Amino acid sequence: MKILVTGAKGFVGQNLCAALKNLKDGKDKTRPALSVEEILAYDIDSDQADLAAYCAQADFVFHLAGVNRPQSTEEFMQGNFGFASTLLETLKACGNKCPVMLSSSIQATLIGRYAQGEYGKSKKAGEELFFEYEKSTGAQVFVYRFPNLFGKWCRPNYNSAVATFCHNIANGLPITVSDRAIELELLYIDDLIAEMLDLLEGKGHRCDYEGLAPVESEAGRYYFAPVTHKVTLGEIVDLLHDFHAQSESLVIPEIPGGSFAKKLYSTYLSYLPRERVAFDLKMNTDARGSFTELLKTEKCGQVSVNISRPGITKGQHWHHTKWEFFIVVAGHGLIQQRKLGTDEVLNFEVSGEKIQAVHMLPGYTHNIINLSETENLVTVMWANEQFDPNRPDTFFEIVE
Repeated sequence: MKILVTGAKGFVGQNLCAALKNLKDGKDKTRPALSVEEILAYDIDSDQADLAAYCAQADFVFHLAGVNRPQSTEEFMQGNFGFASTLLETLKACGNKCPVMLSSSIQATLIGRYAQGEYGKSKKAGEELFFEYEKSTGAQVFVYRFPNLFGKWCRPNYNSAVATFCHNIANGLPITVSDRAIELELLYIDDLIAEMLDLLEGKGHRCDYEGLAPVESEAGRYYFAPVTHKVTLGEIVDLLHDFHAQSESLVIPEIPGGSFAKKLYSTYLSYLPRERVAFDLKMNTDARGSFTELLKTEKCGQVSVNISRPGITKGQHWHHTKWEFFIVVAGHGLIQQRKLGTDEVLNFEVSGEKIQAVHMLPGYTHNIINLSETENLVTVMWANEQFDPNRPDTFFEIVE
């Protein structure tokens, strides 16, 4: 399948072309039924002669090109309606009736049958142009009205509040929030790309019920990406400030699978400047080695790394409720545990050559001994709760 993408260098276009390239190169094997032979990428700086050549070859067209921030309002109609007309006329001239997808906007929604603003009017005019093209040629047309989009590679200080917030907070710049209670409907770029690939496979989602169509007569005319998130500006900036503080607090906020927080965190990270990509951790060092907290979570404890010098014994304490995993990743050591009030010692010889996770049991005093005379012992430690210096639940007791 040869796929023409207009607006290929834009936010959506870049992400779509990257996904299509992964399929074309065999790097993405999640859609075995989808065969991408060639990506015909067209943008504003492309040679106009290429458009005719691409239209003659295309098996499917994603029309993503458009104007968001013109110098004059007249450019809205020229960019969003004019080029759409050029594209469709070129397809007609080539006799190509391949399916065509149009990226429109919720700004084209009719209120009293008048679109909102010049941008909305131009998008609505483009939609009608595509519907007329479908009637006159019999070609399949798929019109999508996107809500606010966010994700990697979205240009800040342009037409996305999320991109601007991410960029500014990541770079330590101020942001302006007019009203924290304002709610946005947001569509994550990966969810949008998944829908576009679904469409290629004939599995696109049609708006055949009330709610997504602006007026009852338009139900069934449009397609949509089914996964969106409704969040307030206040919720967005609060999450971003938490993400920004992570290099100092080490706390990873809750980011369950499919959540807005998870998608926003990935988006935020894509805007980090070079100087914030890497950050120092506080190493607690002494003659025995070092102990460093790596990451903390709000509900699932924390991860640390412990380095013991040759011949050193660490630990010799127990916990009432706290429990841990000790995972030796380098070196050769011995983990010992003894239940309080008993003499029996549990011995676990551990090595980076055969990585194991060993439970540190509540009510058992435990230690870890570096058995090597020359190499450090490196242990990754996970505890089921963050360390609380006011209630450490840690009590000295020699194992044997």
